[in-house]
Amino acid sequence: MGKLIKNHWARLIVLTAGVYQVLAGIHGFFWPKIFWDFLTKNLDGAVKPIPVLQTLNVVFGIIMVAWEWPLPLLAGSSMHRSIELRLVLIPIGALAAALLYQGTNAALYYLIGMIVYFWAYSEGEVSFPSQFFNYLQKYIY
Repeated sequence: MGKLIKNHWARLIVLTAGVYQVLAGIHGFFWPKIFWDFLTKNLDGAVKPIPVLQTLNVVFGIIMVAWEWPLPLLAGSSMHRSIELRLVLIPIGALAAALLYQGTNAALYYLIGMIVYFWAYSEGEVSFPSQFFNYLQKYIY
């Protein structure tokens, strides 16, 4: 059997969460609802009349998809290779997703992806070696 490369697995989980978050944000434009509205109505101002939380979810989702896919501009950069930066920024996207009713599944996927990224980081895995992208750029771009 092969060895499980945890950062690739986490990448796919976070990529799924990003796509789900974009779709949840778009869905939230039509049916605005805060997930925690059964506890308090104070957060309703984040979704209506101005859709701030929905816009944040769409933006965070697009950023995560562009980061994990990766966008050719980001591919091979130190930002793209950094697991530490992912462990800092994924919780912010997960919080935005957890506040929106339609984004709770994306928040759970982010949480699972963050745990797997931490597992990979604690075992000393590196995301992508820069030689890999130099090889790709020579043959693809």
